[in-house]
Amino acid sequence: MRSAARRRRLRGLAAMVSAAALLTAWFCQPAGAEPSGSAVRIHDLQGDAWLSPYDDQLVTDVPGVVTAVRTSGSSRGFWIQDPQPDDDPATSEGIFVFRSKPGVAVGDSVLVSGTVQDYYPLGSGETVEDTSNLSTTEISAPTVTMLDHDQQLPAAEKITAADLPDTYAPDLGGGNIEKTALQPKRSVLDFWEAREGMRVQVDDARVVGPSNSYGEQFVTIKPDESVTYRGGTELRAEDRTPTGRIKITPIENPSLGVNVGDVITGATVGPVEWSAYGGYSIDATEVGPIVHHDLARGQADPQNRKQLAIATYNVENLAPSDPDSKFAALAKGIVDNLAKPDIVAVEEIQDNSGDTDNGVVGADRTLQQLTAAIIDAGGPSYAWRQVDPVNDRDGGEPGGNIRVAFLYNPDRVSFVDRGADSVDRSITGTKIITKHGKPALSLSPGRIDPANRVWDDSRKPLVGEFSFRGKPVFVIANHFDSKGGDQNADGRFQYPDRSSEIQRAGQALAVHDFVRKILATDRRADVVVAGDLNDYQFSPALSVLRTGVADASEPPILADLISTLPASRRYTYVYNGISQVLDHILTTRGVGRVEYQVIHLNAEYAQQTSDHDPQVVRLHP
Repeated sequence: MRSAARRRRLRGLAAMVSAAALLTAWFCQPAGAEPSGSAVRIHDLQGDAWLSPYDDQLVTDVPGVVTAVRTSGSSRGFWIQDPQPDDDPATSEGIFVFRSKPGVAVGDSVLVSGTVQDYYPLGSGETVEDTSNLSTTEISAPTVTMLDHDQQLPAAEKITAADLPDTYAPDLGGGNIEKTALQPKRSVLDFWEAREGMRVQVDDARVVGPSNSYGEQFVTIKPDESVTYRGGTELRAEDRTPTGRIKITPIENPSLGVNVGDVITGATVGPVEWSAYGGYSIDATEVGPIVHHDLARGQADPQNRKQLAIATYNVENLAPSDPDSKFAALAKGIVDNLAKPDIVAVEEIQDNSGDTDNGVVGADRTLQQLTAAIIDAGGPSYAWRQVDPVNDRDGGEPGGNIRVAFLYNPDRVSFVDRGADSVDRSITGTKIITKHGKPALSLSPGRIDPANRVWDDSRKPLVGEFSFRGKPVFVIANHFDSKGGDQNADGRFQYPDRSSEIQRAGQALAVHDFVRKILATDRRADVVVAGDLNDYQFSPALSVLRTGVADASEPPILADLISTLPASRRYTYVYNGISQVLDHILTTRGVGRVEYQVIHLNAEYAQQTSDHDPQVVRLHP
């Protein structure tokens, strides 16, 4: 659930109490009256710190000019700005007034009385004390006195690359930034906080995160910062959020429909607001013309007769209830963009009843619809292998029972089925056995150590033994634990705690040890580890997967192919305007020469079939 849907959580009681007090204490002045000369102004309410010195206090007759009005959604209200600023760069001159029926227009000169609040958006189970979200200083339960109309707005501050600090957030050892001094030149978080509620302007901004269903898109104010080869902004190290990134949320017309690489030309103008999803935002009242660059969708090179092509694709909660258009688009991506790979490890296949939590765990209908759509798109007649999970034990969307599965082209590659049908593969892990002096699986398809606590409420890896041109190839399909529960990277605790890393590191070790057992029998064995690992190439989890330890001090047994690409091409996912790696293909040295590609056809586009980009490796077993 988005922050807009839960913003009201703490407001109701305060609004009722404050409104009752204000109705008895305040009265309206006639339109056209001059400001009363209140000793309290907006920069006093904002103060020179992260939190207002007037938090939870009633204030009266705070003067300002209405600069923007939001009349839809659950966070309705308006912004006012003082046309008579002070000379302190740490004190903002703008503030949001929360009012369900704004009743004002841009350009109105007003006096606002109400309760000052440092408001925190809260998620399920969160409290003000433990949330990692930053607060927004605002006036709630307001009484508004109209003074005049059609007043000139305070000039928007033009923000350029030179204005922004080169540090996104200070390293406080996990400490609370709201307990430190507000220093606009220290970090980007400080910089925008000092302008909370104020009108700002950015010019000719390149899109680095596509439009989404919430009317949000991300642009960069630093066009030369960590640029991807297709125009995005890339995450290249832990805790190094790109400093030029800013969210644009138009107030009046949110459907911009922009893709990465497009440019919003001219001036984008609006007040600054903090959001739990993506950090600081310009809630735009003015948006310039858009120049679309018609970003081409990626295309894989086809494999030759002697190459085995293995792909991984997160198909985002695919269920029979999805429209035919989604199945058709996924099929087109597999057939045309991925060039009909021989094996596809697919993640987020839901059960036959989708997100209905009714005990159904089978996914044959989902896979039948997908493979039929591939045939309709001109692709091969893929067979599949998978293992049904225990109901509601693998995380993901409640009731969906998502799992990983293999699609494979039986005209090009064979699947080696092994193990008795009577074995419950959902709870029985496969083992490494020896056949004719070579490694083999006791259960194929099988799961890796499904009883291990590292897989609690998470998808279990699926291992398959394939045969290509008479040579065995082991493929492990994965979908590691999500980043849910981590502290907000745009929030008050810096650097944020990433508690989910612990489970992913444990999962990585389980997979690493399984691969090591295969290599102990045949050090030249062909093993491919693929899937949505929900972590970066420089993360502890990927180090553990490659080497067995978090600090990469041991020699690797797996090569992470994303790291073989040029730096500007290392991403499979775009989140909050940041191009980053979540999906991986890793190989053992036995596979020999490889050709590897990330196929960008989803994550950079407003129109997406999935939120992940697939990738493919062509190898010579």
